[in-house]
Amino acid sequence: MNWISNVVPPKIRSFLKRETPENLWVKCPDSGALVFHKDLEANLYVVPGSGFHMRCPAKARLVGLFDDGAYESIATPEVPVDPLKFRDVKRYTDRLKEYRTKTGEQDAVQLAAGSIEGAPAVVAVQDFEFMGGSLGMAAGEAIITGMEAAIARKTPFIIFTASGGARMQEGMFSLMQMPRTTVAVQRLRAAKLPYIVVLTNPTTGGVTASYAMLGDIHIAEPGAVIGFAGARVIEQTIRERLPDGFQRAEYLKSHGMVDMVVPRGEMRATLARLCKLLTKQPGGARPADDETPSGGHAEAA
Repeated sequence: MNWISNVVPPKIRSFLKRETPENLWVKCPDSGALVFHKDLEANLYVVPGSGFHMRCPAKARLVGLFDDGAYESIATPEVPVDPLKFRDVKRYTDRLKEYRTKTGEQDAVQLAAGSIEGAPAVVAVQDFEFMGGSLGMAAGEAIITGMEAAIARKTPFIIFTASGGARMQEGMFSLMQMPRTTVAVQRLRAAKLPYIVVLTNPTTGGVTASYAMLGDIHIAEPGAVIGFAGARVIEQTIRERLPDGFQRAEYLKSHGMVDMVVPRGEMRATLARLCKLLTKQPGGARPADDETPSGGHAEAA
């Protein structure tokens, strides 16, 4: 206890003691450096200096992607809530209310349409902050709706994946979104429209086993964890030590599972170039090998 707490009356104490928000400074998990939160936001949630890729909020990603930060939000269909009446520590409906209040969104996937350096596109973003970006009925419907919107608008479809996998609270209804989204990808392909997947940290489980690995082009952010089962589970199963960097974006690129590893600051230009190239628009020159860099780190799952 200090003299302010012991002697100064409460009304005067409030003038002497200023409350400091806890989130003004963010610690880089890689270098340990403290970064002012405004500087981090201005740098697309990439830590200056270390290049560590923090998780980027869905809205911030959309604003940074589209021209002038302007885009059209695409509504998604409503789905049955809690079809299994699931309950663990708390009711599933209570969990949904909690995350909807926290994120301001109805579920883990947001849809938008707009132009990226003049190239029209429909974009879906999975928000890891909403129940780990888990794939449930609402997320599945959103992705299918986004692909159908791309077909209707005759534009490329881009998805930023970030998920721990299927949503256990919805059981088989969640697992059914894997074949449903796969069928939607086939419809997009039948319409001869580009499907570009951007794998962010982490992309795992049933999402990796379905639409996340069915793109025409797979781009990964530096250091992103990408895989089906976790590394520890694999090690315990095969009883062998995994290589360093296993399931990281750079390792997957060197083994042919990912086409490109692109830092977030270069993502917008890369996506615009690819959209123009795949739709035969002007300005779609093929990127040279030295324009598809790899390296850096991403926040661990």
